[in-house]
Amino acid sequence: MGAAVTVATVMMWVGIAVCGGLGAVSRFLVDRAVSRRLPSLFPTGIFVVNITGAFLLGLLTALTLGPTTSALAGLAFVGAYTTFSTWMTQTLDLRDDGRAALAVLNIVLSLALGLAAAALGHWLGGRL
Repeated sequence: MGAAVTVATVMMWVGIAVCGGLGAVSRFLVDRAVSRRLPSLFPTGIFVVNITGAFLLGLLTALTLGPTTSALAGLAFVGAYTTFSTWMTQTLDLRDDGRAALAVLNIVLSLALGLAAAALGHWLGGRL
């Protein structure tokens, strides 16, 4: 039985690494695609990443998933897809570049729309 637990643990770590890697690559691709299509002083790419990630996490939390699937999809993929640190760094960059109004807008819109997206995802997931 000890070997089965070890194999399951190793497989979980591998799954987290793979799903986390896919989430990080997805963030990179979405950020670049949005930023290229919507060039702006506002950090549109990471904004879209974080709002869609909030929606996805809200959706996943409402679904009846097992603990392994929840960890792989929610913690690993969505956790690596979304980014608090880049959001804060971009917000500080806006402030430092003399664009305090855009920095505040980034915070307010991200929080308001992120919460709304998570709630919408959770509502939708509860109906699936």
